This record gives sequence, structure tokens and C-alpha cells, in this order.
Amino acid sequence: MYTLYAQPSTGSTLSEIMLTLAGVPFAIKSVDIFDNPADREMLQRLNPLTQVPVLILPDGTVMTESGAITLHLADVAPQAGLAPPAGHPDRPAFLRRLVFIVAALYPTWAYGDDPGRWVTGDQAKAELRASTDEHRKALWRQMEAAAGAPWFLGQTRSALDIYVAVMNHWRPRSEWFAAECPKLSAIASRLRAEPELAEVWQRNEG
Repeated sequence: MYTLYAQPSTGSTLSEIMLTLAGVPFAIKSVDIFDNPADREMLQRLNPLTQVPVLILPDGTVMTESGAITLHLADVAPQAGLAPPAGHPDRPAFLRRLVFIVAALYPTWAYGDDPGRWVTGDQAKAELRASTDEHRKALWRQMEAAAGAPWFLGQTRSALDIYVAVMNHWRPRSEWFAAECPKLSAIASRLRAEPELAEVWQRNEG
């Protein structure tokens, strides 16, 4: 049994979808890292960054970082198609874009969501929020230019489509994607329509 420490509508949604598609037994332990000090203290013992997702493997090993969890689950459940296998022609593109998402896109929220952690003064906070929001849009446009159809890699669904579908509802929100990144918007809509994920979306977005 896997245990996923999760908070609705955050990055843990990514791992919850992947666990569901992988078909492995897992339990969700809900936490509130924003408003519950006890949850924050408990989670910090597992992940010093105090971030979700945190995944406890069946042998008790602690895994953090959504990209690492993605690759682990792709190895555990290759039938889920989370990643092209080694030697597949799409493998390099998959790895490139997965790392791009976690290394380039993700930090725009890390710095922009709570700018008071990094700078002081209302003007500095507003400028950091605005600049990270604009940089994120530029990065998404790069993803749009690289996207295939009907899935990001073309005919084969992968974890990249899960990232796109989940993050489509984060700033700058789905309306912006529909107008500015129609291929990514279509990928998000297609994944969100899959019946096997209906409960995950309901639990995370109501």
C-alpha cells in the first residue's frame, strides 16, 4: 500500500492521478499545510520543504518531488503509460519536457504565490508576483509550440498530459489557456473527460 500525503488542488493532484492510472493500492492522507500548524510540523519531518506530494512507498521509503514520483510510478506500472520506455523515440522529448515543467515552470509559483517569503515591501512583492506570472506565460507558450495532438507527445498519452491538465487550472487559469494555448487547453479537456479520473477531479476541485 502506498500512502500519499495530499492537499486538494495542489501538486499532489498530479501524483493522485498517476497512482490511479497505475492501478496500485494507495491511501490518501489529507493535510492542510497552509492553515494547520500540526500538519505542517508533521509533514516537515517527512519533507523539510514542507510541500506535497509526499509519497510513502510500500517498504516505508519516503519520496518527494513530483517528477521523481512520476518516474518511479512509470517504472512500477509501465502498463499505465506514464512515460515512454527506455529506447522509445519519444523518450528524450518526454524527459526534456518533464524536467522543463518541474525545473522552469514550477518555480514561478514557488516564488510568485507568496512573494513575501522572498522580498519585503508591497511594491517589491507586487513586482515579483507580476514578473513570475508573465514569465510563466512565456514558458507555457514554449510548451504550446512543442505540443502535439491529441496528446502532448502525439498519439500516446503520458504524464506530461497530467501536468498540463492539473496546471491548466492554476494561474493564469483555464480561460487564458483556451485563448493563448489552444493545444494545451484541448489536452487538459481531453484528460479531464476520462471517466476513471472523475473522482480525483471531484475530490480536488469540487
